[in-house]
Amino acid sequence: MFRATSTLAFLLAFAASVPAQNPREKKVRDDKVKVEADGYWIYNNYPKAVAEATAANKPIVVVLRCIPCEECVKLDDDLVDKDPVLRPLLDKFVRVRIVSTNGLDLNLFQYDYDQSFAVFLLNADGTIYGRFGTRSHRKEWVGDVSIPGLSKALQGALDLHGRHANVKGALAAKRGPEPLFPTPEVFPTLKAKYGPTLNYERNVVQSCIHCHQVGDAIRDAYRAKGPIPEEVLLPYPHPKAQGLIFDPKEKATVLRVDADSAAAAAGFQAGDEIVAMNDQPLLSLADVQWVLHHTPAKGGKVKAELRRGGKPLTIVWELPAGWRQRDDISWRSGAWSLRRMTTGGMLLEPLTVEERAKASVKDGMALRAQHVGQFGPHAAAKAAGFQVGDVIVSYDGKADLPRETDVLVYGATAHKVSDKVPVKFLRNGKAMELSLPMQP
Repeated sequence: MFRATSTLAFLLAFAASVPAQNPREKKVRDDKVKVEADGYWIYNNYPKAVAEATAANKPIVVVLRCIPCEECVKLDDDLVDKDPVLRPLLDKFVRVRIVSTNGLDLNLFQYDYDQSFAVFLLNADGTIYGRFGTRSHRKEWVGDVSIPGLSKALQGALDLHGRHANVKGALAAKRGPEPLFPTPEVFPTLKAKYGPTLNYERNVVQSCIHCHQVGDAIRDAYRAKGPIPEEVLLPYPHPKAQGLIFDPKEKATVLRVDADSAAAAAGFQAGDEIVAMNDQPLLSLADVQWVLHHTPAKGGKVKAELRRGGKPLTIVWELPAGWRQRDDISWRSGAWSLRRMTTGGMLLEPLTVEERAKASVKDGMALRAQHVGQFGPHAAAKAAGFQVGDVIVSYDGKADLPRETDVLVYGATAHKVSDKVPVKFLRNGKAMELSLPMQP
């Protein structure tokens, strides 16, 4: 009887100490088991990769992957399962898979933190050959990246590795400035909840700092001091917003150029292979975004070295003041923190032409509240009286904010925490006005 009671007590205690295997938890744990059992990738141990790469004089490929996120899952599966196109190239690298940003060296790993799949191609000394991984939609990635594009980026990194001594100087600008904090878990908004490693003994998912949380923490740090700079609000601008569309199957080859765009004015043409921007060799669209990310919001010039018809050509791409505001950030995970700050947790979407006609809104702003947050700081709009279906026609007296992105950027730059913003809207055809609090 004593043994049975003791066994039952042990099992109950054990069950209480191990978190329930919800789908996300199981997915993260299964990934670790699968990758470590296979042995092809080093798992969550970048220092080990550096040691092996130094000893073997190999370059390093680092895959940063937010496992619970579904975006780019096919691309990631092809990597882990050793796609036959990629395998011969990957064999020439020391391969490491990082599945959280806990303890991540932000001096080295600076990238678009709204990506759930990002690749770094490096030398063991910390020289960055290139980045790979772009997404400009909440769920879709096929227009931005591909397996053929990744294979060409890998080959490009191998070529640079073979010329490392000669190109190291040109690659220096692929390292960013000193970050606000050295690792994510020491940011003020994260340090009370997270540690430097994942907790596989308890709830591993809850212990994980997701990539987008790093971006959130950066914005929160600026928000605590005052207006958030445009360079932080509108990170890693996509070149398609400037009229330059790339072929996802190539490294950095122009697929088309939109008429009357800054890219067209610069002289880009379909078929141009962009070899370098601002003297930095390009391996991918992500490398282009890195250059744009470090171009001031007030405007700047980007030198582009091309191959056109097999001949070299250099052009200058002039980006005017306000150029970043052409980009769309509403798809980003980080947009939710901005909604908390500026719309009280409302998700806004523009009315269609037909809906405008029905609502008798011919011109100007017409953004419908598709979602109104229900909990915590995301419920500020709800507490103020806003409802799903309300059509906002004026925000702080401005009716020229046609996109949700425009509202988020204006609210975060024009107002400080605790300001009250008047918002005019239509509810069932009736004109109304409420005050919306600006939040941390």
